[in-house]
Amino acid sequence: MKNEMEPYQKIERSIIKKYRKELWNPFIGAIKRYELICPGDKIAVCISGGKDSMLMAKLFQILGRFSDVPFEAVFIVMDPGYNELNRRKIESNAELLHIPITVFETDIFSVANKQEKNPCYLCARMRRGHLYSKAKELGCNKIALGHHFNDVIETTVMGMFYGSQLQAMPPKLHSLNFEGMELIRPLYCVHEDDILAWKRYNGLEFIQCACRFTENNAKSVNGIGDSKRQEIKELLRSLKQNDPDIEKSIFNSIHSVCLDTFPGYKTAGEAHSFLDKYNNR
Repeated sequence: MKNEMEPYQKIERSIIKKYRKELWNPFIGAIKRYELICPGDKIAVCISGGKDSMLMAKLFQILGRFSDVPFEAVFIVMDPGYNELNRRKIESNAELLHIPITVFETDIFSVANKQEKNPCYLCARMRRGHLYSKAKELGCNKIALGHHFNDVIETTVMGMFYGSQLQAMPPKLHSLNFEGMELIRPLYCVHEDDILAWKRYNGLEFIQCACRFTENNAKSVNGIGDSKRQEIKELLRSLKQNDPDIEKSIFNSIHSVCLDTFPGYKTAGEAHSFLDKYNNR
């Protein structure tokens, strides 16, 4: 009689079989298209405890067994000040999924929550710095974050609406403060709805951000609260009702920027005007 698969094996099988088109293929596609992994890389796969980073960790585990490109992955969890329940949930999920995590603690929540202005921005900056530091300590040259397709779209629209700039989220970038370190986003082409479908199919439960601002959003009437990102999610959701390809169009647009049509742009932090070249013609 054939032995029944363990829960983590069923979860891995769902990635390779049932959700191959939705999860595995776009994961591999992004790695190849944007050249995210090179031979000899040691990658710190950063796990927040949410659905995106947990899926990313499983994808890296599976890739490590079949990849023609030799690389090493380590799985790190930064505890920014989770309550005991959330901390246990992360550890139990890692055990369920057979992900060997390394946990380290910080005081990010206690610091960021004291800031009334832009606490989420401060939290994100502090998280990034701690992750780079730990990754470098472990001998890694890259950190992998779980930003997905929808994060890319929402960030682009948020920049236009609230930041007065056309600015996207690149699939990889060099660290400015940690020499020799890179950040990569392997879920760049994976849609959030497909991650949610995989999560529900396997009966998995993951934590949210777990800070007081996220909790306020969850308690609001429409789930939006004061979050600009949630407002953009709601807007895009309504636009998709009339145009199902609206997000795909936005995604494609950031790959086809026509600088010749812009009156101004920035590169390497320096502002330029179309007049710089216009008057020389």
